[in-house]
Amino acid sequence: MARVPVLDRGFIFGDGVYEVIPVYGRVALRLREHLERMQRSLDAIRLANPLDIEAWTKLVGTIVARNPWDDQAVYIQVTRGVAPRDQAFPAGAQPTVFVMANPMSKPTIEQRERGVGVITAEDFRWKRCDIKSVSLLANCLLRQMAADAGCVEAVLLRDGLVTEASTSNVFAVKSGVIVTPPKDYRILPGITLDLVLDLAREAGLALEVRPLPEAELRGADEIWVSSSTKEVLPVTRLDGAPVGDGKPGPMYARMYQLYQDYKARIARRARACMMQPNR
Repeated sequence: MARVPVLDRGFIFGDGVYEVIPVYGRVALRLREHLERMQRSLDAIRLANPLDIEAWTKLVGTIVARNPWDDQAVYIQVTRGVAPRDQAFPAGAQPTVFVMANPMSKPTIEQRERGVGVITAEDFRWKRCDIKSVSLLANCLLRQMAADAGCVEAVLLRDGLVTEASTSNVFAVKSGVIVTPPKDYRILPGITLDLVLDLAREAGLALEVRPLPEAELRGADEIWVSSSTKEVLPVTRLDGAPVGDGKPGPMYARMYQLYQDYKARIARRARACMMQPNR
């Protein structure tokens, strides 16, 4: 059984970062991008990465291979390690690395076909949301607010603008144009967000990355949320009111298909690589 000392700074202070990497058909989706984002988070909290990308890639592959599920979510956490309780960074502490996998928890067919409900809430989190920190109490409170309302997410507002949701990024569609807020300190730079942007550009869909006012969100024809485990999910109820006609829209259907095609393409490429003879 794995054990972590009670004086680990991740346990005492939430002093660490994490990643969640989706795995489909035992192929990690955008693994390098996830590891590069983790490096940026580690740099931001001044914590040396204990492994390089090659070593992380091998470790993730080992975890995936040792578990029985074809579709998994691999969780990585790196903390500053064990030291006497003092807020200042300890000298000489060794980072604690924790990796686990769970079966992928995917949205249900009903959620995809009927959409989900969300609420809006004031974004009261700290001002470094670009760091994927294990300090997630504010996110937990916001996510619980959504759960109490029978919704899957809380879409967050700061100074009249949409930032993101408690565990995902946000898109709005109006008159065929996809809009999502720009990446800055107020939001986590989602790997799935980037994938959706890439797929939209490749398909020639109209796209704007810019501030998204609350009024524009409420008047949207479609709203989506995205994350590593949600993929892209349609929102059909906002604070109890229907979004558009109250059904997932045509732009969502297009993006969902693009996303599934991308996953199939990655899986084919992985199988082709495995079939090549060693050189």
